[in-house]
Amino acid sequence: MSRAPDESIASRTKASRPPGRLGGRSSPLVFPETDLYPPLKKWLEKSGYTVRAEVNGCDVAALRGRELALIELKRAINLDLLLQLVRRQEAEASVYAAVPAPKKVDKRWRELCRLLKRLEVGLILIYLDSPRRRVELAFHPQPRDRRRRKQATRALLAEMSGRCRDLNQGGSTRRKLVTAYREAAVGVAAALSRLGPCSPKALREAGASPKCAAILLKNHYGWFERPGRGLYALNDAGRAALVEYAELLS
Repeated sequence: MSRAPDESIASRTKASRPPGRLGGRSSPLVFPETDLYPPLKKWLEKSGYTVRAEVNGCDVAALRGRELALIELKRAINLDLLLQLVRRQEAEASVYAAVPAPKKVDKRWRELCRLLKRLEVGLILIYLDSPRRRVELAFHPQPRDRRRRKQATRALLAEMSGRCRDLNQGGSTRRKLVTAYREAAVGVAAALSRLGPCSPKALREAGASPKCAAILLKNHYGWFERPGRGLYALNDAGRAALVEYAELLS
């Protein structure tokens, strides 16, 4: 894949801001996308590119020697932009998105940048609120290593194997999820309800989770109390949890 604006400009623009501060979600914008074109064209031409707008459906095409860069302009990173970028990748060219520089960094902006990198798309930021309408190269399109993270796979498999029931609804938001950890905590609570105050060792021998000592010590849900040294008991919140999650115990 060829590279767009030369490294001298890339280095200079990257040095103009501290590392890791690409910006965050933009504030509502009330300007046409055509306002992005003049500063971008000037920046590309300064790098030695011949620039043409609206070429075969592409917002901007830039050519320097045999290096072809295709750039889509949008006021924000959205699904329409992503679909356009994927279509542009059918040509033998470096593909970039050019958007207004966001006002601040936030989690969603970082996720969007990660998505563009996964799609092997570059990103150009345009500072429309600056007097000179500065343009900055955030990153070039780069081939991505598609290796999967074994740690993430192990975590997913451990979570699935740790659940004995499927009590969640796919797509749920803003509701309690029954995770493997919650199931184990309910099991510890049920054992305490049967046995009364006892030690983690006694709970394990009674069939509670092998991690019951950590669950009791952390007391993440606030279900347990300590009536004496080395002993744990169920409190009112824990008894209420047994009623709430009775389906896990059936």
